[in-house]
Amino acid sequence: MLEQPAFGRRLKELRVERGLSQAALAGNEISTGYLSRLESGARQPTERVVSYLIQVLGVERSAFDTPPSGGSLAQALSLATSTDGDEGSENLIAVLAQVRKESPFLRWQALWHISRYRQRRGERAEEQACLEELIQVADELALPALQCRAGFQLARSLRSTGEVPRALGLALHAYQLAKGTDLAVPDTGGALLTLVSVEAEAGRLPDARAHVDELVELVAERSDTLAAEALWSAATVRFRQGDHEGARAHLERAMEELDSSVDLTLWARLRLAAASLYLQSAPPQTERGRERLEEAASALALIGTPVLRQELLTLQTHFAFHEGRYTDARKQYDELNRDELRLSYRDQVRLHILDSRLMVLEGREQEGVRRLKELGEQAQQQSNIDLAAEIWRILAECLEDASRLRRTEAEAEVTEA
Repeated sequence: MLEQPAFGRRLKELRVERGLSQAALAGNEISTGYLSRLESGARQPTERVVSYLIQVLGVERSAFDTPPSGGSLAQALSLATSTDGDEGSENLIAVLAQVRKESPFLRWQALWHISRYRQRRGERAEEQACLEELIQVADELALPALQCRAGFQLARSLRSTGEVPRALGLALHAYQLAKGTDLAVPDTGGALLTLVSVEAEAGRLPDARAHVDELVELVAERSDTLAAEALWSAATVRFRQGDHEGARAHLERAMEELDSSVDLTLWARLRLAAASLYLQSAPPQTERGRERLEEAASALALIGTPVLRQELLTLQTHFAFHEGRYTDARKQYDELNRDELRLSYRDQVRLHILDSRLMVLEGREQEGVRRLKELGEQAQQQSNIDLAAEIWRILAECLEDASRLRRTEAEAEVTEA
């Protein structure tokens, strides 16, 4: 008997092995939506559909009784790393779930690919589960480079979901491991990048500044993505220390030195970061920020992932608010919240701050103020000191603005009387 979800996993493996898309396999006989549900295990196949699939795939019925083969974990990994779409990665996930006795080195490679795939899609919980297993495999192999990579990648993911205390411990351990075993620059630099970002999130700015200066010196002779990310990190730390001019100089230098042909995704992310920096400057430099935002938008039209598209729309929402286009800001905010948010913890909080400020402007003052207080308390509880301070500052500004508005309205009433 053909049982789900084993049937679906085996069907997908057979399809991918033959290089067929879902549309090609579905043909005119079944819909791609139905085929997708079959592969996910959500629907039980009918005899008519099984007969059709046997014919198109050129297999015997018994082929569906064979569990997805780890014959091919190596084969599945090769397919996943040699194609640009999601199909190969999804097949690799299915195959890896079936095997337990493969080489730990092969398992490491598969887990690493899957973790990066999860990260690009913003699937944080799944990414972190994968990275936890990567740490176990790295410890089993006792290779410092792999232990360092798994550790700082998990720390980076935890930071993005607001789990700062554990992220800080992992990042510090990865950095100490890299220094203690004299790992290569990419590993030491990756550990430093993560440590700096976590320290900055925790409000430990003097530590972050010392480590980011070490990082910039480490990559001084390079002109690759690591060097660009180091300058970006230096800009972030300087901005949070109040050195806005120094932050802009570092970020502009990163954008100048990284050619789009080297890494178009990072090229676009740097411009999103620059747009955000200009918007948060005092006073906001919306015109320069919008130029960078439009540059990023043109690139993301080509290579945008769900996460990057949400980051773009989030920034467009912030720009609408700061430009006084409150109706547009509300519309874009509602559009974002119709889908599952894949943003980092900080970006999600800043988006909810904007929602609260819109509430105050829309006459829902008590609701907006209450929400800001909740966000501030949550940030403090999760040790996001810098973010909590930003929320309390905005709350004070909202209360002052609301008080000023009430005084103006009262004075107008007296004048009319």
